[in-house]
Amino acid sequence: MALALKQINPAVMPVYPITPQTPIIESFAKYQAERSVDTEIIIVESEHSAISAAVGASAAGARTVTATSSQGLALMNEILYIASGMRLPILMAVSARALSAPLNIHNDHSDVMGARDAGWVQLFSENVQEAYDNILIGLKLAEMSRTPVMVIMDGFITSHSFENLNPLSDEEVKKFVGEYNPEKFLLDVDNPVVFGTMALPPHYFDFKVDQDKAMRQSFDDYKKITEEFSKLSNRSYSSYESYELDDADQVVVVAGSTAGTAKDVVDKLRKEGKKVGLLKIKLFRPFPTEEVKNALFKAKNIAVLDKAMSFGTKPPLYSEIVNSLWNLQPTTYNLQSYIYGLGGRDIFQSDIEKVFEDLISGDVSDEIKYIGIKK
Repeated sequence: MALALKQINPAVMPVYPITPQTPIIESFAKYQAERSVDTEIIIVESEHSAISAAVGASAAGARTVTATSSQGLALMNEILYIASGMRLPILMAVSARALSAPLNIHNDHSDVMGARDAGWVQLFSENVQEAYDNILIGLKLAEMSRTPVMVIMDGFITSHSFENLNPLSDEEVKKFVGEYNPEKFLLDVDNPVVFGTMALPPHYFDFKVDQDKAMRQSFDDYKKITEEFSKLSNRSYSSYESYELDDADQVVVVAGSTAGTAKDVVDKLRKEGKKVGLLKIKLFRPFPTEEVKNALFKAKNIAVLDKAMSFGTKPPLYSEIVNSLWNLQPTTYNLQSYIYGLGGRDIFQSDIEKVFEDLISGDVSDEIKYIGIKK
């Protein structure tokens, strides 16, 4: 992620450290010290201040990026809505991590799912290649749609792993992201504008409807950008990834690094003659409802694996899948919710194989199942 940001060479980067995001800003600061970038790094006293500084810089017309994790993202919550409501194209790298209490520094998706309705586009990354690529895609998407973007990778699992990476050249990145030319900004003194004005009942609702239209439009922008990126990199991107899904009767749906483990299980079971498949969500906001519906309509049994909880109800990814399939007629599938990996608890190939075995045997219910909890 830091390498991608270096190649982008943003104008401003407000930063505050938090595990496991800190290596992003440390690495980027090293690039700055070596004069590989001319970014203005702003050292602040909290994550709330980091996103506030990002709002100010972006409103002033600067290409702006930042990064955070966990409690840091939670502390930013108030300002996340301000950034999106002002239509500021801020890019934020997130190493997803569990929320306190109890204190835990390891990965799950509680932090980013807590921000899922803050008006930010959310891109999930399975591995380091996707984390790198999504930074470039996300920056261009933010500026095209004038909507802030979170690029999400799994803390430690991805952020602290060594994997092969095929970066683009600096020249290719520069050409792909282009120069940033904001339409309206505070330092354009010849065309004065106001950001964050008061909107009372006669107007506030209309602003929010327009904001929702912009978020939905970002889906089409994402498709255009990923098509361009695929031609440049020979790496294909869409709102989801279909893996052995065309004739699959039993399907697992997941987001993030666990997709890699699930693919190995799919390969193993396919060799045994079992019709299993995987749907990996890449674009979580805006959610690709119609695309998911079309991808899953042939499945007989579907397991949705969430790395976050919604206390007192079904978890977030499961709810989105239900929303995608609710009007599918005739109803030909059974749907099972699983929660796994909270606080960084490992999930193994044997766990995912057991999920597929449950689907094959018809062991599907309305109750949430938990993977790997202690009895």
